[in-house]
Amino acid sequence: MKYLLVLAAFVMTSTVAISQLVINELDCDTPGIDDMEFLELLSDTPNFPLDGFVVVFFNGSENGGNSSYFTVDLDGYVTDVNGLLLIGSNSVKPVPQFLIPQNTIQNGADAVAIYEGSDFNFPDGTLATIDNLIDVLIYDTSDGDDEDMINIFRAHPDFTTIQQINEGPGNNTNSIQRNIDGTYTSTVPTPRKLNDGSGIDLNGIQMAVAQTQYGEGEEFDILFTTEDYVSEDLNFDIGLIDLSFNNADYSGPTSLTIVAGQNSVSTTIKLIDDDLDEGDEVAVIRFLNLSEQFLALNNNVRIRVVDNDFVIAPYGVPTNPTFGIVTSSQPVGYYSNLDAKSGDDLRQALQDIIADPSVVRAQTYSDIVDILYEADQNPANSNQVWLVYSEEGRAKLDFQTTSDNNGKWNREHTFPRSRAGYSSIEEDEVRDGVDIFWVTSADSLRHGNSDAHAIRAADGLENGSRNNQHYGEYIGPVGTLGSFRGDVARSVLYMDIRYNGLEIVNGFPEIEGQMGDLATLLEWHRNDPPDDYEMNRNNVVYEWQRNRNPFIDQPDLVEYIWGEKIGEVWDQTVTTHEIDHSNVYVYPNPTSDMIYIEGLQNRAHVDVYSIHGQKLNSYLMKDKSGISLNLPDGIYMLIITSEGELLTQKVIVSDE
Repeated sequence: MKYLLVLAAFVMTSTVAISQLVINELDCDTPGIDDMEFLELLSDTPNFPLDGFVVVFFNGSENGGNSSYFTVDLDGYVTDVNGLLLIGSNSVKPVPQFLIPQNTIQNGADAVAIYEGSDFNFPDGTLATIDNLIDVLIYDTSDGDDEDMINIFRAHPDFTTIQQINEGPGNNTNSIQRNIDGTYTSTVPTPRKLNDGSGIDLNGIQMAVAQTQYGEGEEFDILFTTEDYVSEDLNFDIGLIDLSFNNADYSGPTSLTIVAGQNSVSTTIKLIDDDLDEGDEVAVIRFLNLSEQFLALNNNVRIRVVDNDFVIAPYGVPTNPTFGIVTSSQPVGYYSNLDAKSGDDLRQALQDIIADPSVVRAQTYSDIVDILYEADQNPANSNQVWLVYSEEGRAKLDFQTTSDNNGKWNREHTFPRSRAGYSSIEEDEVRDGVDIFWVTSADSLRHGNSDAHAIRAADGLENGSRNNQHYGEYIGPVGTLGSFRGDVARSVLYMDIRYNGLEIVNGFPEIEGQMGDLATLLEWHRNDPPDDYEMNRNNVVYEWQRNRNPFIDQPDLVEYIWGEKIGEVWDQTVTTHEIDHSNVYVYPNPTSDMIYIEGLQNRAHVDVYSIHGQKLNSYLMKDKSGISLNLPDGIYMLIITSEGELLTQKVIVSDE
């Protein structure tokens, strides 16, 4: 493929400085998810070292205030044989020399400038300046002129008549290109090609693999093809190492040659099947030492390597739950200050425990990803997280990092941010680990943004579907079992106690700080008691935040604060009694349909399971209540939960 320069009729002029380095081309908006945006610089001479230069992007919106939002330090980079340096994501073709994340460059009205200096001179939020300015382009996508930004740069003697350049309307297919005379043209993008079509014609080379995912022990071929036949042997190396994926994980030739007169070569890579549980990994195939006469049309091709040594937990997934295997890691006496209290005194005593500023820690919103890796780990596959709502496992590697959420998982606030009023700050972007934290209190509402007790791993699309709906308005995807309902109920009820300014109420309020529906959430809590998965999650979050969700440890507390026991005195030693197996029994057994439970002292949840562990139904009952099982002949298990204690009973259903 050869690159053609297509000139457009739309031209805008501007006076620019004569400089050794200029902004040659900008594509700030591309159709779809904006993954093809790029910035191209041009030096007067080829192979020009860019040490001492920095590129700064400025946000011209009202909220942005003409301040910097992204900076590229060019130290160590050199322009190519045509004097070009391309800055963009790995999705741009040909692949840029300087890689940045997708969808980084904003549409406008904004500006991008080259300065002498470093990124340390331009922390985020730095007001646009003309100090040490080399070149600047003010641009938009059919937006009005940003007069404030224009006036800032017109104060420079070389840019007194600078104008704002329009790339085109939103989702356009153009780029803004600098002409030889310093004017600009909006036309078809030409990354890594001089805008006037001159310069050295580079031979493009690309790599191809048949699949993007392989398992340990499998082999795959990589085919390398040039656009034109090579006139002499082309020798190059490739690398596959990325993060935890290293030389011990694969074998095969990585030094390759396309012989003179040919245009392709292939290699076979063998993925090593070891006995280590390393989790799924990613091999990133990249060119290491291409001749400057060759242009990488693609690069950094990602291959997922699925680890077959994942661990299965001894407890079940939420759709096939187990009880009593995972015990609470609460310290001795953690809830002792609740005893003999009721009403508002009980609420306050509970908040004093879970929001104690001398003990409780707040982590960053980025730390939540690491917390979810462990807290929401799929019990059936340690390389996955378990997704709330959609009730399925998803590879930990599939965490959403761009605007594309298809097939990805992200962080779901059970108490939505827009309803609570908390949001992220710049420090939330730092993943600094468990031992670096903020001091927090009941009044630290902003910390609710990163409270792991109320954030779950969720499918990206389903998270968008839920949006900020109240529970009751939102009941989960069609066809799911609703195994998440008790979990999210206890999650938002925790938030009501943990933070001043949040409240769970009946109905579907539109008042900030309020969320519903309380009646729905109480029923969800009663009908879906805490299981081993939820208890393990509580234990993991406790290690990070030094507080627990009390409604997982002591489910009946919900009744004392919102439910049937409001105003009654809480006494942990009485309330958390053990079910006396000798006094509780199920009859008749065998049965043709109806069963009865005698000896219960309090409300109980009864879950019915098949002999294979599949949850079939749930009931809420009291002493001597009857249940119509309506099941075919077979053996079934009853899990009877009351006041946090369990009784397991085998039941035989038979018409004989």
